[in-house]
Amino acid sequence: MAEKTATPSTNDERAQRRARRQALIDAGVQPYPIHSTVTAHAADLEERYAELPDGTDTEDVYSLTGRIRAFRKQGKAAFIVLEDCTAQIQLFCRVNDLPEDEWALLGQLDLGDIIGATGAVLRTRRGQLSIAPTHVELLSKSLRPLPEKFHGLTDREVRYRQRYVDLIMNPEVRDTFRKRSQIISLIRRYMEADGYMEVETPMMHAILGGANAKPFVTHFNALDRDFYLRIATELPLKRCIVGGLERVFEIGRQFRNEGMDLTHNPEFTSMEAYCAYSDLDGMKELTQGLFKTIAREVCGCEEGHEVITYQGQTVDMSGTWESLPLSEVASRACGEHVDMDTPIERLRQICEKHGIEWQENWGAGKLVFELYDELGEATLVNPTFVCDYPEEVSPLSKRKDDDPRLTDRFELVICGHEYANAFSELNDPVDQAGRFAEQVAAKGFGDDEAMGYDYDYVRALEYGMPPAGGIGYGIDRMIMLFCDAPAIRDVLLFPQMKPEVITRADIASQLPETTDNAAASVDALADDAEHGASNEAAAAHADAPALETGLTRDQAFDLLKKYNEDPFHIAHGQTLEGLMRYYAQKYDPANVEFWGQVGLLHDLDWEKFQDEVQHTVKAAELIEEAGGTKELARAIQTHNSDNNPDLPAPSCKMECVLFACDELSGLIQAAVLMRPSKSVMDFELKSLKKKFKDKRFAAGCDRDVIRRGAELNGMELDDLFASVIEAMKGIQPTCEGVE
Repeated sequence: MAEKTATPSTNDERAQRRARRQALIDAGVQPYPIHSTVTAHAADLEERYAELPDGTDTEDVYSLTGRIRAFRKQGKAAFIVLEDCTAQIQLFCRVNDLPEDEWALLGQLDLGDIIGATGAVLRTRRGQLSIAPTHVELLSKSLRPLPEKFHGLTDREVRYRQRYVDLIMNPEVRDTFRKRSQIISLIRRYMEADGYMEVETPMMHAILGGANAKPFVTHFNALDRDFYLRIATELPLKRCIVGGLERVFEIGRQFRNEGMDLTHNPEFTSMEAYCAYSDLDGMKELTQGLFKTIAREVCGCEEGHEVITYQGQTVDMSGTWESLPLSEVASRACGEHVDMDTPIERLRQICEKHGIEWQENWGAGKLVFELYDELGEATLVNPTFVCDYPEEVSPLSKRKDDDPRLTDRFELVICGHEYANAFSELNDPVDQAGRFAEQVAAKGFGDDEAMGYDYDYVRALEYGMPPAGGIGYGIDRMIMLFCDAPAIRDVLLFPQMKPEVITRADIASQLPETTDNAAASVDALADDAEHGASNEAAAAHADAPALETGLTRDQAFDLLKKYNEDPFHIAHGQTLEGLMRYYAQKYDPANVEFWGQVGLLHDLDWEKFQDEVQHTVKAAELIEEAGGTKELARAIQTHNSDNNPDLPAPSCKMECVLFACDELSGLIQAAVLMRPSKSVMDFELKSLKKKFKDKRFAAGCDRDVIRRGAELNGMELDDLFASVIEAMKGIQPTCEGVE
């Protein structure tokens, strides 16, 4: 039996609605019946009876269902505005037309209730098309009041999180999603009419490929190995081209473990299409035809004058779209000519002039691309095919015959945003194998978005793939464009959001006073609501053997002091130990001791050896000499993998937490020392954000490592900051004397 919940206040409208629900049940009325009847919709009746004169009754009887949007009672008549999925219509209820119990039911109804009504069509003397019900039934009792009528639901955060209320209150939102469905349906028809076949490819990939993006990782229990949720459909689709399916496309979800902003959501929809014996020109023709068709059929444009407005900018899609080399767009943006022949030192200077960061291993192609990406793309408004991308940033595209440093690729840019990415597809297996090898090398330089080596895909190319053109479209961005929506969340029914804070009281207010069977406590429900996925992950590893360090905590601490005399290094080890224990309680309670010793000994060798590349290599030797396990040594080594690619990279949650906490905790401690209290207990997120942005403060704390730590843990930077501050308050590390 569930525990009894607290009785809500009688002036709480939600409580009053629950009371009315219970009163109906006590009176024998089922507020959530199984059956309902629909024989017409409001918009159909408006069209069918558009010519019905005022004051005219008919004998035409229909059954309608919908939500009550307005209600007023005048003596022996009641007027209900009923809204269904098409429009609104008035119910003109009269006491003499309804059975006594159903007339009484009207007094128990609330705005937002879903009801069914059967009656004849009429038009009132005032010209209002109406239904005169002879039968009314409650189909679903609404226990929460709708937002206030005139102000509606305006808070964007609430609108995205509670999209169901947004759809109820805002007809224009419903129109956007109807238009989304219309566009996707139109895309399918257009592609099929052009001879393309729709196929479906796997969502889980053993090897990362098809795009440069950071993936989500999931565990495949049956095979006992980790897989990536797909970031693109490219490589499976091109296997279809090898197999003789000459025109294929797929519309589907992709998953990229990256940030969220106006044009990005970690989970999004794309379409990729591949056409054998085509090339980049074929993809341009396909794209222009598709976009113009959508403009005509969805936006009402006339053929030859496909002009729309997006966020106040006029976009002219008619005629033949302009094609520009990427270097030309970059040159215009930075005010001087740049291309693949521009000396690397000069390209670096131009990047620095415009505040663009660069890396030592970047060649001319990558530097020119960064100038375009940071400065040039935003300058393009009308549809433009930006062509001739450097090979360095195009690992799956064919090189151009006249300049092998460039590839036969374009991106479609409209209003400063990318809408499509197309290639003359690389089909030389030897060249492709070399490109994959370069991508794996890029991983060694810290590029966590680089692709893996796909042996099977190269093997497929070795059987021979015909020349082909390929393209990928961002469907969500396309819908933003044609719906004039400013943010991707406006065209996603359920965009990704930060988890909502749900209190124990929130859950208690939803529960029945009793249940027929055994039920979890409110505390258990609250824990499940807050930690559902984490709890499942922990349960999945519950039967795994506990991790052993081979050392007691005292032995580990003695080992730390043996190789470290500086109080700072000892205090830092203790701080990391506390943080790791804190997070172990949350993520891996069975291995708190293991996590703690990983934190305590993570910098064991730094004071005496201080070699960035060999850091933790010597620590592993010292740990094993002292009787520590290889598992303990390995976990510690992962936090230096960014400096030494021969070391294992963080993979499990423990290793990702260590990587994130190490550098960030140092920055927090340095910032805390600047405060009068020298205590983390009054330290706030906004203070840390200011110190993080000030690169002169604690310059030795690598901001890129901290960003990488956030990515490894699938967190926004602010969320990581807040989490580690809270953890440090939880362990109250001693910062005095730490410099």
